[in-house]
Amino acid sequence: MPYARTISTIIAIALALIMIIVGGWYFTIAFGVLVFLAQLEYFKLVRAKGIEPAVKTTLVVSQLLIITATVVPSLTDAVFALAGGLICFYLLFQPKLATIADISTSILGLFYAGYLPSYWIRLRVSLGENSNYAHTIPNIHNLPLDGYFPINPFDLDSFPDALKITFIAMACIWAADIGAYLIGKNFGKTKLSPISPKKTVEGSLFGVTGSILVGISGAWFLHWAHWILTGIILGLLIGIVSLLGDLMESMMKRDAGVKDSGELIPGHGGILDRTDSYIFTAPVVYYFITLFLPFFSKWG
Repeated sequence: MPYARTISTIIAIALALIMIIVGGWYFTIAFGVLVFLAQLEYFKLVRAKGIEPAVKTTLVVSQLLIITATVVPSLTDAVFALAGGLICFYLLFQPKLATIADISTSILGLFYAGYLPSYWIRLRVSLGENSNYAHTIPNIHNLPLDGYFPINPFDLDSFPDALKITFIAMACIWAADIGAYLIGKNFGKTKLSPISPKKTVEGSLFGVTGSILVGISGAWFLHWAHWILTGIILGLLIGIVSLLGDLMESMMKRDAGVKDSGELIPGHGGILDRTDSYIFTAPVVYYFITLFLPFFSKWG
């Protein structure tokens, strides 16, 4: 199992790096696959509780959300509302009388594993087109399907800002996860929550600290105004929200009575087990960049 875990980790990291760097429709398609698989795992947890959600309808409208976030990101929120209405419409007129649990878990599946992840599309694919962010390097398309390949991979300053911000956001999550794991395993003594017995207060605090350090480094690299303050805020937000995402998925697994959300990734469990820290993070980062950061730029 350790060898399988190591190999699957290397493959996952390589695929993630390629997906993030290339961007465009390549990112969208790969992300759509991840969303599809994550929702299948989510609905498997739901069905373990004897609930019958609108699985097929939710899967379809979630992919529509991903496509909308790529083509017309400003309409994603509207499509989310319409998609929720469509799910309710389906449950209302199906032969079997739907329950409150059927409806609520279907909408949560759309929100949790469809709408929230769509913000990663907005960050990587659509951020360069957002006028609220005073970007200096817009998205570059030098591959088919709006893809990007760095001509000089060592010239990081030439990378589009959407790519750099996506990397920094994910690096904050990685720092939080690794820091929490190492310190929690070796020095953690105080249990954080009964939802996840292995998590400790010491590990969580160190994980958030690691996220803050990466956030400060990223703010300096991107030449943000008041980079120390903005970096601290970004790292703190990501560190806390990624932890909450992890606990959220642990709570669902605990309620369903399973150890892992799936068995797709050898040694790691399912897609949700590996991506739970990312789900709530993307909206926080997106609105920090597009709404909060411009105020600091004006004061700079």
